[in-house]
Amino acid sequence: MALTATIYNLHIDLSDIDRALYTTLDLRVARQPSESAEYMLVRVLAYCLEYTEGITLTQGVAAGDEPAVWVHDLTGKLTAWIEVGLPSAERLHRGSRAAEKAAVYTHRDVTQFLAQLSGQKIHRAEQIPIYSLDRRMVEELAGVIDRRTSMTITVTERQLYVTVGERTLICALTEHRIGERIP
Repeated sequence: MALTATIYNLHIDLSDIDRALYTTLDLRVARQPSESAEYMLVRVLAYCLEYTEGITLTQGVAAGDEPAVWVHDLTGKLTAWIEVGLPSAERLHRGSRAAEKAAVYTHRDVTQFLAQLSGQKIHRAEQIPIYSLDRRMVEELAGVIDRRTSMTITVTERQLYVTVGERTLICALTEHRIGERIP
């Protein structure tokens, strides 16, 4: 018997002070059987941090050739390709060619990831931001998310504050670029 996705209903009060964006989101997120809670959570955070008109969560790891999150304009044209985790250079190349903007959100070892991408053929590689999230914060947050969760997400001065119940977790949202060296 095939396993089915677990559905999470997330109510999010989003305040992105850096972008003067304030909204409430009710997301229905399918977590695939092969998808970790951390990966699903980073998909949701990427969605919130990139939130704009036309943004959509895909099926995550089950999406095949689709990114974790993407944005289409009113004409249906793909405008943003947002990956999560450690996408291959080929996926980034394809996404950067397909959309005006590409980005990656990861809670994995960004130093190793950038080293893997260095020297690879990636369309407009220098224009693709790689955002790293603190792995411990993501793991801790994944441990408190239930199938029905209300949370508050606030972004100010590239600091991410996520509150679930009485617990607030904080991490810096650090931007890197392919080809940069991290000390």
